[in-house]
Amino acid sequence: MKNRSNFQLPSDRLPPQNIEAEEAILGGILLDPEAISRVAELLDPSCFTILAHQAIYRTTLNLHLQGKPTDLMTVTTWLADHNQLEEVGGQMKLAQLVDRTVSAVNIDQYALLVIEKAMRRNLIKAGHETIDLGYDTTVDIEEVLDQAEQQIFNITQVRPQQNLVSIAETLINTFQDIEDRHEGVALPGLNCDFYDLDAMTGGFQRSDLIIVAGRPSMGKTALCTNISYSIAKIHKLPVAIFSLEMSKEQLVQRLLSSEAKIESNRLRSGRISQSEWEPLTIAIGTLSELPVFIDDTPNITVTEMRSKVRRLQAEQGGAMGLVLIDYLQLMEGGSDNRVQELSRITRSLKGLARELNVPVIALSQLSRSVESRTNKRPMMSDLRESGCLTGDSLITLADTGLQVPIKELVGKSGFSVSALNTKTMKLETAIVSNAFSTGTKPVFRLTTRLGRTIQATGNHQFLTVHGWQRLDELSCGCPIAVPKCLASYDLQLMSDAELGFLDERTGKLAQVVKSKTVALLANRDIYWDEIVAIEPIGETEVYDLTVSGLHNFIANNIIVHNSIEQDADLVIMLYRDDYYNPDSPDRGIAEVIITKHRNGPTGTIKLLFDPQFTKFRNLAGGDRYFPAAQSNPLPPAH
Repeated sequence: MKNRSNFQLPSDRLPPQNIEAEEAILGGILLDPEAISRVAELLDPSCFTILAHQAIYRTTLNLHLQGKPTDLMTVTTWLADHNQLEEVGGQMKLAQLVDRTVSAVNIDQYALLVIEKAMRRNLIKAGHETIDLGYDTTVDIEEVLDQAEQQIFNITQVRPQQNLVSIAETLINTFQDIEDRHEGVALPGLNCDFYDLDAMTGGFQRSDLIIVAGRPSMGKTALCTNISYSIAKIHKLPVAIFSLEMSKEQLVQRLLSSEAKIESNRLRSGRISQSEWEPLTIAIGTLSELPVFIDDTPNITVTEMRSKVRRLQAEQGGAMGLVLIDYLQLMEGGSDNRVQELSRITRSLKGLARELNVPVIALSQLSRSVESRTNKRPMMSDLRESGCLTGDSLITLADTGLQVPIKELVGKSGFSVSALNTKTMKLETAIVSNAFSTGTKPVFRLTTRLGRTIQATGNHQFLTVHGWQRLDELSCGCPIAVPKCLASYDLQLMSDAELGFLDERTGKLAQVVKSKTVALLANRDIYWDEIVAIEPIGETEVYDLTVSGLHNFIANNIIVHNSIEQDADLVIMLYRDDYYNPDSPDRGIAEVIITKHRNGPTGTIKLLFDPQFTKFRNLAGGDRYFPAAQSNPLPPAH
C-alpha cells in the first residue's frame, strides 16, 4: 500500500500527481498542531495519489474531529492500534515525512496543487468511462451524451468549502433581510415586478417547476417574456429561453415592441416613423445589456436542454435566474403514448430545476375542451392530457372485486384497482394515489357491440390496436380493449358466447393488422370489443383517478387511461374574458389564476394586457408586496 497509487491508467503513461506536495502536507500536519485546520475543509483524502498518503491523512482527520493532536506519536499510535501502521510504510515512513518538511507555512498552497492534480485524474477517469459508454450500444445515445456531460459537469462543480462565518456578520445580513421584507422591498424568491403575483407566490422559488397554461392568444408567451425581462433586469441573473414555437428573431421583436413601445405589427412590417427610431435604438441598447439567452431549436429534448443550461450556467460563473420553455407540447419525449411522454418531460424538467437550483417555467397549451364549456375559465383539470368519466362509472377494486362508482372514491387514496400491464398484456394490481372531481364538462356515451357503455369526456383515452387514443379520435367500428377477468379473482366478466365471439375477432385482427399488441392477446386477459355508437349527452360533473405505475384502470368493464399527477410546484392559468366576449366590462384585463401552489395560497390576480405592445402591466400602481406593518392578507394554503 505504501507506494501504490489509487489511480490506474490503461496505458503506461504516468497519471497527473504531485507526490512532493502530498508529502509536504502530511509532514506539515505532523509538525504543526494547527496545520490540519487549514486544509481539513479544502482537501479530501481521495485527492491524494498514494494510498498510504490517503490512509495517513484520513487518520489525521479522524484525530482532529475527536479533538486529539495530530503529532507524530499520536498518529503512529492510532495507526498501530488499527493495524494500519505497516500498510502505510511503518514508523520509518512517518519519520521521513517529518524529516523532509521544514514548516507548514505554505500548506494551504500545497493543498491547492494536490486538488488540481486530483481534478485532472478525475477528468482522465471520466474520459475513459465516456469511451466505455460510447461502446455500450444498449443505451440510447441521448442518455449516453447526458451521462458523459454529467461526469464532466461534476468535475467542474468541485469547489472548496467556504470557511466559517462569524455570527456578527450573519446577524447583519439576517437583520437586513428581515427589515427589507417587513418594508415590502424583498421576497423569499425572485420577484418579477408584478406586485400582486409576487405577493401571492412569494417570488419564484429556486428549484421550482412552474407551469403557465392557457388557450392560444391568451398571452402566455407575452407574460413569460415579461417575467424573464424583469428577472434579468432586476436581479442581473442569466435567463435561458427555449423557444420551440417562435424563432429567436420573432421573440426579440416582441421584446423590442414592449421596450420601445412601438406596435408589434408595425415593427414586424418596418413601418416606423422618424420619431420612433430613437426609442428603438435606446431599446436595443437596453436589451443588449441583459443576460438573456435564446435557443430556438425545434422539438428539443430535455437531455439537450439540460446540456445547454449546464454549459450556460458554467459560463456564467454558476449563476442562473430562470429557465423558460415555450412550449411544453412541442418538446420531444421519445414515447408513443403522449400522456406518459408529457408526464416524463415534466418530471425531467422538475429534476432539471432541482439539479441546477433554478426556477423553470414551462408554457402549456390547453386542450380544446375548454372552448366547449359555458364558463371558459381554465381549471386545473384542463392541464391534464387525459380525460374524465361521469360519476356513475363503476371502478373495479382489486382487493374485493367489487365495482364502486368513481364519485364515491373522491378524496380517497392508497386503494388498489385492477390495471393492464401494456407490455405483457396481463391484468395486475395497481395503487390509486388520487381520486378527484375535475368539474363540469361535455361528455359522450360510448357503446360497444357487446352492450358495454361508458360516459367520458372527448379527451379520455381508450386502448385500441394502435395504442391509447382519445375518445374524440375514435369512430364506430373501432375495437377497444376489454378485460376477460379480474387480476385478483378468477371472475369471468363475459359469457362463453361473448368469449367465443371475441376470440374469433382477435384472430382476425391479428391477421389483418399484424400487430405485436394483438399477438400478445393470445393469453386471453384482454379482448377487443367493437364500438357501435358515440353520442353527445350534454354537460355533467366528471371524475378521474391517478394510478401509480400502470396509469390505467377498469371502468364499466372497459380498459381506460388514468389522469397523470402534475409534477409542477406552481400552476398558473391565463384567461382573458374579452377574447370570448368583445363587449366584456373586463376588456384589456387578464386573469392570472393560480390553481396549484405547493408552498402557498391559490387564487386569482388581475393584470392589464396591452396587445399592441404584447406587454402585461400591474392593474394598480404600488411599491409594496404586502401592506406595511401587516401580515400577508392572502388566505393560507389548504
